[in-house]
Amino acid sequence: MEGLAVFRGATAHPEEANCECHWGSAEELALLKVPDIRLAPDLLRRTWQPSDWRDHGSVLRRILPQLAGALVDSRSESFRDRDEIGLSLARGNWQDWPREQAAAVREFLHAFWAHSLVTVGPVGHVSLTLALCVEASGELSPWLDVWEALEHPMADRNLAEAVDTWDYDLLADELPWSTWSDKDEKLALLTAWLTRHAPARLRASNAPDDLLQRLRLIGLTGPARWHDPHWPGYSY
Repeated sequence: MEGLAVFRGATAHPEEANCECHWGSAEELALLKVPDIRLAPDLLRRTWQPSDWRDHGSVLRRILPQLAGALVDSRSESFRDRDEIGLSLARGNWQDWPREQAAAVREFLHAFWAHSLVTVGPVGHVSLTLALCVEASGELSPWLDVWEALEHPMADRNLAEAVDTWDYDLLADELPWSTWSDKDEKLALLTAWLTRHAPARLRASNAPDDLLQRLRLIGLTGPARWHDPHWPGYSY
């Protein structure tokens, strides 16, 4: 997270405002206009979460070093809210920030993603990190490319867990996280990548046959999927 030092000294716009009855007090708002003061976890959440800041980008720049630290802490609220934080980053249009700042965000996302892939964590932690990266960047393929290129036992274990986590949604032709754009395109990319890349990798890591069968079903469509003898009996 050293690259995020570029945001030290950042503040929200001097004229930034929000509704006291819905967001917080004038004293809390004033903290966003003073650099580098740590915010209480609840205030941090209330700061990245709203969609009605006048200058969402400046608010995010104010909190990014602390928010990044919370994201990698499995005990934090932010760790559990990664998919929503990805949407907040997208609203901030971080790709259009000054070059050094945009590069720092990109570097953090890539480092956080690579770290998540080789880390043991709570069930679904890789799925949430992927959702964060995809929603923040608006792209899916680059993150899947990193996973595909990474030869590591934990990356294989996390792939098996992701298939086990995602199959209920994917078998209903639904993307396994909420997205702000291009849902059908992301669903098609994820399905194609899993059915092309995951079977051999999961067989090599001795994944159970039940999981491999559900993965195979993701590659089928219509009656061929539902009438297959290995259909898991899901009801929707």
